[in-house]
Amino acid sequence: MSLMDQYANVFQLANQIGLKNPEVTEQGGKLKIKGITEYEIGKNVIWNAIKTHPNWQSEVDADIRTERKDIYGMHTVVSGDTLSKLAKYYLGDANAYMKIFEANKDVLKDPNMIKVGQQLTIPNP
Repeated sequence: MSLMDQYANVFQLANQIGLKNPEVTEQGGKLKIKGITEYEIGKNVIWNAIKTHPNWQSEVDADIRTERKDIYGMHTVVSGDTLSKLAKYYLGDANAYMKIFEANKDVLKDPNMIKVGQQLTIPNP
C-alpha cells in the first residue's frame, strides 16, 4: 500500500477543512504535504490526523501554514457543546470558557446559553 493510500484520511480531512494550494508528493519513501489553512485550528486538526499513524515521523514531511493569526479559528456549535467543553478542547483549560464568551459577546448574551448552529470565534490560546 502506498503512503498516499495510507494517509487517505488526512487528505479527506484536508479537503473538508479547505486546505488551500495543496501539494502532495511521494518521494524517497516520504510523503511531502504542503498547503495553507485559514486558521491555526485547521492546521492542528490536520497534524492530529497525521499523528494517528504510528510511523508518521519517518513517513511524513508536512509544511502546513496558516493565513490568519488573529484568532485560533471558528467553531459551529453542535448538540452537547458547552463553552467549558470547547475551552478544554481548544484552549486546554475548561476554566478558560470566559475567553470564548468574551470573544463572542456580539453573539452570546449568557455563557450558559449557546445554541446549535451558532458560529463561535475561538480566541488564541
